[in-house]
Amino acid sequence: MKKFWIQSLVITSFVFFMMWGVSELTDFKLFNAFDPISQALADFELTDYAFSNLRPDPLVDQRIIIVNFGNLTRGEVAEQVRIISSYKPKVIGIDGFYNCEGGLRDTVNCPQLLDEMGNLLLANAIQEAGNVVLVSKLLQTDSLSGLNAVDGYDSVEYADPIFRENARNGFANLVTDANFQEDVKICRKFVPQWNVRGVTHYAFAVEMCMRFDSVKTKKFLARNNEEELINYRGNVEIQDLRLKNLKRQNTQSTNFNGMFYAVDVDQLQKGEILGDIFKDNIIIMGFLGSRFGDITWEDKYFTPLNKKVAGRANPDMFGVVVHANIAAMILNEDYVNELADWQKYLIAFVICFFTVALFKIIDEKLPIWFDAFSVLIQIIQLLLISGLMVYAFVACSFKLDLTITLAAAALVGPGYDIFKSAEKQLQSWLTKRRERVLNS
Repeated sequence: MKKFWIQSLVITSFVFFMMWGVSELTDFKLFNAFDPISQALADFELTDYAFSNLRPDPLVDQRIIIVNFGNLTRGEVAEQVRIISSYKPKVIGIDGFYNCEGGLRDTVNCPQLLDEMGNLLLANAIQEAGNVVLVSKLLQTDSLSGLNAVDGYDSVEYADPIFRENARNGFANLVTDANFQEDVKICRKFVPQWNVRGVTHYAFAVEMCMRFDSVKTKKFLARNNEEELINYRGNVEIQDLRLKNLKRQNTQSTNFNGMFYAVDVDQLQKGEILGDIFKDNIIIMGFLGSRFGDITWEDKYFTPLNKKVAGRANPDMFGVVVHANIAAMILNEDYVNELADWQKYLIAFVICFFTVALFKIIDEKLPIWFDAFSVLIQIIQLLLISGLMVYAFVACSFKLDLTITLAAAALVGPGYDIFKSAEKQLQSWLTKRRERVLNS
């Protein structure tokens, strides 16, 4: 019996060695012909299907209103802030970075300085509102970037002092796989807080929520996770104004549009919005295109709500709406929990170990039926594990990431056959050598 369990352990270890080998081979790009397929699959997670297809339609979160500032000048944004502030919102967040990039404060490198009147109007509107949160950026200095600390930050870039001296600040960094702003950006997570040289900085959405409901926000921060999954619930409904179809054909690539009320660039000035929707709420001003219906990829992300869960074609959510989803998650206390890395490996190892043990029993008791039963067991395992992952997310908002378990379940059959063949060949060699010794 002891030999049985030792062999099962050895074969399980061999399966994990195969998984490591496959991972290394793909990293070396030895199968370039399959790169497009692997990239499409790499962008897909089973929970994306649950996000985009299995959840009920969300109710509108009336506490969060999104206002599009499009391509307005700073003076025009100041007028928006003034109008919104007159309706007494609790917090106004501005997802626009008003500074001279790189600290080059001259009119050649920073032409925004030429708009002196606009800058003064915006600074005055922020001061009079008294409840504005501006975005900042977490950055790496040259000393840190030289250490290849991909996820590390040791400095913060703020808006110009004229704006931030009368406002709070929250960093707008989101977790993506993109190296540059122009790259394709898939956003599933964000960093709630980051310590820079002894000072704790909050994410943009967290800072707004702290001003709105500090109790719920502190409860969220007490989870003390370095990264949090964003529990996306919905998007804003933006129709293409160039379409004349009376049925208002939806041109968006996201499911569940209608989670947040959105106000377009000129609707405030035209008085088309009832001011009551702003009172005592969080107002997030940001870019939703030059106007509603404008087709643009600027400041836009792929999210799990995308209608195409693999091989995505078009990004589906503006950055300002991503921040709104984070804020809604915090205020609704609707978090997503997930397994620790060690738990993922432990579950995969345990399931693989007992699967190998079951294979050995079938191989010894019913050798004729081994191939059929082993394949059937693998298929059942893959279906059950996949279903369990989706169910756990939909029913419990728990990301049961069993990707490693799925890989082990897929490789346990080939791994068992390879190991068994190698073991027989080794025994054959040893037997032949023994016969030669006896005959001599």
